[in-house]
Amino acid sequence: MTAAPVAQARVAVGNVTFGNDLPLVVIAGPCQLETLDHALSIAEPLARACAEAGAGFVFKSSYDKANRTSLSGRRGIGIDEGLAMLAAVRERIGCPVLTDVHDEAQALRAAEVVDIIQIPAFLSRQTDLLLAAGRSGAVVNIKKGQFLAPWDMANVADKVASTGSDRILLTERGVSFGYNTLVADMRSLPIMARTGWPVIMDATHSVQQPGGQGGSSGGQREFAPVMARAAVSLGIAGVFIETHEDPDRAPSDGPNMVPLDQMPALIASLMRFDALAKADPLRV
Repeated sequence: MTAAPVAQARVAVGNVTFGNDLPLVVIAGPCQLETLDHALSIAEPLARACAEAGAGFVFKSSYDKANRTSLSGRRGIGIDEGLAMLAAVRERIGCPVLTDVHDEAQALRAAEVVDIIQIPAFLSRQTDLLLAAGRSGAVVNIKKGQFLAPWDMANVADKVASTGSDRILLTERGVSFGYNTLVADMRSLPIMARTGWPVIMDATHSVQQPGGQGGSSGGQREFAPVMARAAVSLGIAGVFIETHEDPDRAPSDGPNMVPLDQMPALIASLMRFDALAKADPLRV
């Protein structure tokens, strides 16, 4: 039995608009911020590739990775330098920017600088954080916890919406499937779309192998384009892809990041899948 149709929200941010029935938005960038020159060297070709393919573009990177596998994991450059760097990327590239937040104070502070604040999957049921994010005024992208079913995200989104926010995105990033393994259930995308909020597919974290290398996470980056194509073919608002010019030397999540030189062809391919999906939408 199919659910009754739900009105689909559209979330505008900067020069892009997210909607499950609108052209795809690509959220992409390196897992961690390194230097401003490095961020720009990734943001510039991504923005160009998205413009050529007709995709919206949001630059993503994190100033702090608080959920490292081990204490020795590289956390990042910190909030002060990180927010300044993200502001510079937004000004120079002319695109919205997104970063993770980990507590209520970070949510309010980051929202003064960035366009989209992201709730990490591990924190997706932290009520105080969700309420602070909603009150911040920024767009809130909530990653579905690896421990949650897709229908659980309705309650998560309701917490943010209770603050009066109507700027919510929901992101699938896989669910725990045994030890050090994730699996992405494509049914979760139309299920989450029943909430009415724009839905995003995190193609790179869904092929992550959490803790798979003992002191750090592993991953199967060769399957990230597979996840992206499968998800986009269903008709979704956006796709999230982490990328780096040399993933094997990246400070975090290298095993599941797509090499930067592969991104233009992948984005062009995804836009062809997106056009087919939006021309003949699924009714689930």
